[in-house]
Amino acid sequence: MDLQTDIPHSARIYDYLLGGKDNFPADRAASADIVGDWPNLPTSMRANRKFMARMARHVAAEHGIRQFLDIGTGLPTSPNLHEVVQGVAPESRIVYVDNDPIVLVHARALLTSTAEGRTGYLDADFMDPDAILDSGQLRDYLDLERPVALSLIAILHFIIDDNDVRRILDRLLEPLAPGSILALSTTTFDNNPDVVAAGVAAYNAHGIPTVARTKPEVESFFSGLEILDPGVVAVHRWHPDQESSALDDAEVTIHGGIALKK
Repeated sequence: MDLQTDIPHSARIYDYLLGGKDNFPADRAASADIVGDWPNLPTSMRANRKFMARMARHVAAEHGIRQFLDIGTGLPTSPNLHEVVQGVAPESRIVYVDNDPIVLVHARALLTSTAEGRTGYLDADFMDPDAILDSGQLRDYLDLERPVALSLIAILHFIIDDNDVRRILDRLLEPLAPGSILALSTTTFDNNPDVVAAGVAAYNAHGIPTVARTKPEVESFFSGLEILDPGVVAVHRWHPDQESSALDDAEVTIHGGIALKK
């Protein structure tokens, strides 16, 4: 397995900026360049990680979802999604999906589970939703006749074409039962446009295609669904805890939200 440790990698940059250890000199060098243009990026990433945890807890506790399909999982960073939802409902089932070799190497850390629930990992590409949905492993873990939470955290900004995003979302949501939830977060221009533009350019300069979007563009990804309270907002404003509430809006450049399939 060629991990291409000499080439910066988005998952390893994310890991480094969150304070992780699963990264290499190329990732750290790229991170330094990107943060030089986008100094609040580490704050945004930490806020996004906390959004994931609050979202997962909320969906499990308030909406009773017991099945989660998390695509674009990235490197394990505690608390992982399964730890959050199984803390609410130990019988919850989670399938993580990613196709990065570095994530596959660390997948065992994601395969812990309560005795009552199940946690699995599927090596598949977000750009090929049929490969995800047709996987026997997915069907072994999740019952698509019952509601599923589809979680897409900090992945859509690596898909440049909005039409590709909508095509993939439509395909992934199509077989999910009514009562299912779509949860997503993605980079936005809105809170700090000049800084985000410079940071996105830095990502692209390091060979990592990246795009930022406006709030209406992010909202359009929930087309056909009922966007739930408090709507699409900067992630630190989504059902915030005390720590998140203290953040300045200009520091957080990721929008997030959830929506219900009826």
